[in-house]
Amino acid sequence: MREEEVEKLRGVVRDCVTKHLYSSAIFFADKVAAFTNDPADIYMQAQALFLGRHFRRAFHLLNASKIVLRDLRFRYLAAKCLEELKEWDQCLQMLGDAKVDEHGNVYDSKDVNVMYPDEDGEDREINISSAICFLRGKAYEALENRAQARLWYKAAVKADPLCYEALECLIENHMLTGEEETSLLSSIQFGPEDDWLTSFYSCLIKKNDAENVVEGKFIELEKEGYNYNHSDPSFAHTWKNNTDLLVCKAEYYHQCGEYQKCFELTSALLEKDPFHMKCTLIHVAAATELGHSNELYLMACSLTKDYPEKALSWFAVGCYYYCIKKYELSRRYFNKATNHDGTFAPAWIGYGNAYAAKEVGDQAMSAYRTAARLFPGCHLPALYIGMEYMRTHSFKLAEQFFMQAKSICPTDPLVYNELGVVAYHKKEYDKAVCWFEKTLAHIPSALSEIWEPTVVNLGHVYRKLKMFNEAIKTYEKALTLSTRSVSTYAGLAYTYHLQDNFAVAIDMYEKALWLKPDDKFCGEMLAIALEEGAHRGMDPKLEYR
Repeated sequence: MREEEVEKLRGVVRDCVTKHLYSSAIFFADKVAAFTNDPADIYMQAQALFLGRHFRRAFHLLNASKIVLRDLRFRYLAAKCLEELKEWDQCLQMLGDAKVDEHGNVYDSKDVNVMYPDEDGEDREINISSAICFLRGKAYEALENRAQARLWYKAAVKADPLCYEALECLIENHMLTGEEETSLLSSIQFGPEDDWLTSFYSCLIKKNDAENVVEGKFIELEKEGYNYNHSDPSFAHTWKNNTDLLVCKAEYYHQCGEYQKCFELTSALLEKDPFHMKCTLIHVAAATELGHSNELYLMACSLTKDYPEKALSWFAVGCYYYCIKKYELSRRYFNKATNHDGTFAPAWIGYGNAYAAKEVGDQAMSAYRTAARLFPGCHLPALYIGMEYMRTHSFKLAEQFFMQAKSICPTDPLVYNELGVVAYHKKEYDKAVCWFEKTLAHIPSALSEIWEPTVVNLGHVYRKLKMFNEAIKTYEKALTLSTRSVSTYAGLAYTYHLQDNFAVAIDMYEKALWLKPDDKFCGEMLAIALEEGAHRGMDPKLEYR
């Protein structure tokens, strides 16, 4: 066989791979490798076997090659075969003995250069060392050594910023706190042509900055682009309508408690790209917060049909049952989601919440503690553990976990709200005012009804401190958010009552009783206010005004 004929056969193999004709690729690659015995052709044959899912055969071919331990490409592909075979210890052994420090810097590495580079590689390739670091991370994670996995994922991103999968694992699996993510991003050496990637990655990490900073990142990236035909604006390209960027924005809305805005955005995005998994997850989460059970039912049916092997599908089923208050069924499906993927954080949180909804504290705590161990970068497990302790009046322990949640995510207003509630129960009213005011300060947009309880709580604290005018103003502010809260009318009535303004107090008690006729406190206080008002010479008819 002449050299030009061999080269034509190599082209046939490459074309078969691009057309996903793997059996054909394997057949012709085998003939080329047998004829030339060239390591590059052996590597091509192993690639074809790997893509055809003949992992044992591909590994045997690579392992039999004398070059496998001297060339990174051979070693990496052999380790990929072991990954597919779930032989994680052997995978790590194949990758070598390199070590990594806590900052993701690799040292004591005996890795060697690529001796036989892929002739079909593009001009810009992802560093093979980065891919090896990433595979080490996956192996350690599969072996449940998440501490080492986290370090190797960091090493992979630092070795090559284009290794997005490593960054995705760090972010999606909540392996780093917001501060650690920011620190990692600042340590990455981006190329001069990668300004857009720097901006994109900064939008992907935890959005714990001030509202104007986060919004500024989105605006900056949306404006990023170019126009290769300056005479025609229609030829301008930007990221403004990029789905991944808009999903980041939806995630930010969800984090801020803007569930309606989040739901509207994800609904529009899923019409455009109905199989975007991250968008689907955020959509399900927003629908759960808003109580859209019909939407959850439809999503759950669709997901379990299309992706029965994915944790997200069963998580959606769990959310549906949680939304309609069938907590035993929701627990069953959240548990099923964790069995499909033990690193799927939302399922662990949902599992704990389903127990907490029925006040089954021990099992809820167990789920939250598992989540806290698996996802050190997520503040929600600590927050929910604190809530469970608060439910059992263990305020000191609750405060410790709320402070832990605050250290992980210092911008979540819900954390400050819970700290305020703890301080209120401990009768530390000055501290409670501080926490509730911080809660309102950390809400990134205009107050909505969801934050009405916080405003009411602040009014209660002002009343306890005998700051009656501030209390009244705060309760009235709460009424602009919702006019259906018994607590607001009761607090307002009692404040006026303490000021001996019986006419207004009686009016407010009656409004509270109209909303909840069996409210014991308001019923008793209304009787007292009427009696005291009569003793003070108040016209009884005033109570009906």
